[in-house]
Amino acid sequence: MKNEDKYDDIINLPHHVSKKHPPLKRASYAAQFSPFAALTGYDGIVSEAARITDERIELNETDMEIINAKLQIVCDRIKEKPELTVTYFVADKKKSGGKFLKTTASARRIDDVERVIYFTDGTKLPFDDIIDIQSGIFDILKQGGEQS
Repeated sequence: MKNEDKYDDIINLPHHVSKKHPPLKRASYAAQFSPFAALTGYDGIVSEAARITDERIELNETDMEIINAKLQIVCDRIKEKPELTVTYFVADKKKSGGKFLKTTASARRIDDVERVIYFTDGTKLPFDDIIDIQSGIFDILKQGGEQS
């Protein structure tokens, strides 16, 4: 028997279509040939390990005094709801370090007991996370403490 004659009895039969299982859609059919990820989650772990975080800056005594003086000025003028631009540190939840963020908002309240500043947009920042505060109300510090 020749190879060409081997399938002559079935070659012209109609293609079988199951009544129980509908045929796959093209996308599903193609998906069965997609690459296999043997280590589920491995890419995420590698990405997380490669993600770089910043180290928290420990302020020296002089910088802490400047921030405390600025917070006192904000406290004295809190009824005006002064607009502040604050740079602060946010600790990373998954690894050591974190990142520095900057926000601009109007101060609403300062809680000296909890050591937190509240803003009108709902933001609340602990004093210990603040690295820098900028505002036009601090011009008094630049003038050497002289008030006009």
